[in-house]
Amino acid sequence: MSDFSDKPTLVGELVILRPLDEGDYVALMAAMLDPDVTRFTGSRGEITEPEYREWLRTRKDQTDRLDLAIVDRATGETVGEAVLNDWSKDDESCGFRILIGPAGQGRGLGTEATRLIVGYGIEELGLHRIELGVFSFNPRAQRAYEKAGFVVEGVRREALLWEGERYDDLVMAVLAPDWKAALRSEA
Repeated sequence: MSDFSDKPTLVGELVILRPLDEGDYVALMAAMLDPDVTRFTGSRGEITEPEYREWLRTRKDQTDRLDLAIVDRATGETVGEAVLNDWSKDDESCGFRILIGPAGQGRGLGTEATRLIVGYGIEELGLHRIELGVFSFNPRAQRAYEKAGFVVEGVRREALLWEGERYDDLVMAVLAPDWKAALRSEA
């Protein structure tokens, strides 16, 4: 793989992943303002509307990351984003993060979006390793990641201080051989 220049559209039964653009601003801002989403992502601080719109506008130009909108096929609405980032070309690895607003939660959209982007990363881009962090108070997300082949590799103990409480950050990863073995076992 040379870089993340290609910005694909990935289609599943429940979701479509397509390149993010400025038109996703309202849906993503609504998701990011949800208190549960803020907590699950450990997000702090505020970004102005012009700054965020500019950030969204430039996602298609990035060659070191892949930012895709998660679109609910049932409604046609953007419900979140799925991202491959922190790319290490030399190590054939990258990070993964996902954000799903309340309108897309609890229906398997995140699980399918995760599988789609991980499959693309491993099968099409030739990545060997994709890793993520998930806070210990989010077992629902951990289960979704496990369904996509992620395995807990370690714990960053008390890595997040949120509203006076300390929480662990679980480090999870999926390797290409594990992904391919899981696909064979599903067939």
